[in-house]
Amino acid sequence: MSLISQEIPGLVWGYRFFPGENRCQRIPVDAPFDAVLPGDGWVWLHMALSDARTPGLIERIPGLSADARATLISNDTQASIAHDNDVVHGTLVDFERTFDSETKTIAWLHFAVADRIIVTTRLHPLRSIDRVKAVVERNARCQRPIDLFGMIVGEFQRTLIALVLELTHELNAIEDHVYGETGGMHEPGLAPLRRTAVRLHRHLRTVLALLRRAASAEEDEVPDGFIDLAERLADRLEAVDRDVFALQERARLLYEEIDSQVSAETNRHLYILSLMTAFLLPPTLVTGFFGMNTGGMPFSGELALHGTLVAFSIILGSMGVAWLILRRIGIL
Repeated sequence: MSLISQEIPGLVWGYRFFPGENRCQRIPVDAPFDAVLPGDGWVWLHMALSDARTPGLIERIPGLSADARATLISNDTQASIAHDNDVVHGTLVDFERTFDSETKTIAWLHFAVADRIIVTTRLHPLRSIDRVKAVVERNARCQRPIDLFGMIVGEFQRTLIALVLELTHELNAIEDHVYGETGGMHEPGLAPLRRTAVRLHRHLRTVLALLRRAASAEEDEVPDGFIDLAERLADRLEAVDRDVFALQERARLLYEEIDSQVSAETNRHLYILSLMTAFLLPPTLVTGFFGMNTGGMPFSGELALHGTLVAFSIILGSMGVAWLILRRIGIL
């Protein structure tokens, strides 16, 4: 059986919910288009943007504004929440999921919520949206489309909490390695961790600002219950954002510690190199002088046998003088 409906192009799954009942009905993948239209109850349609026929199907769905349809088929990679004509639509951040594992790759979920329908679209499989599907199949306690939207954002929050805990464990291991007795100065796992924390914090701040602004909308401009839901979701995401920011600060301080250790090690190497140069410079001048191809050189002729010994003594003496000078000026 095909996972993508041929009668409803681009449909990954669809559910029909019945108000007052804790159950939902799965829309068959081979159902006709009329099966996705709001009739008894309301529907949730989740669609794949990888199917080129998806935009055409979205144009046929009633109850959505033109801006909402444009949002559902867009390729935006920035969070957004807008509302018009009692329809809330926008783009939320999520994480990609492969067939056999969950990743930390950021992806995007487009949504449109009306009174009797909620439509979500994505390009790649998403971690949070798949968990919402599993929850809905176990217990369809959503009475309105806006309740399902709240469940999606709430599941994203739980995904974030799990990711923050995972990143915290990784950061703890890196800190133990850096601050341990061995004092490791090269930790390749820190850079991707910092990038993930920075991106999460940026997107979370954007979503929080959008939710705060949406919560200030007039009640007749948005679906019933959206304002209260936006305020609750903003409060919950605010707590997660503080954890992400704290993780970002820890990663930054750890990076500065590693950078400080690398600088100290580099300075130590330069110090040793400078000492070697200071010791070897006088002997180099001596050997350069005696190596000149000119006549009348000292210790030549009958004194040639003793000249090598004298030259070697001058080399040792010059190194001793260099050592005394370095001690005198406080370098050694």
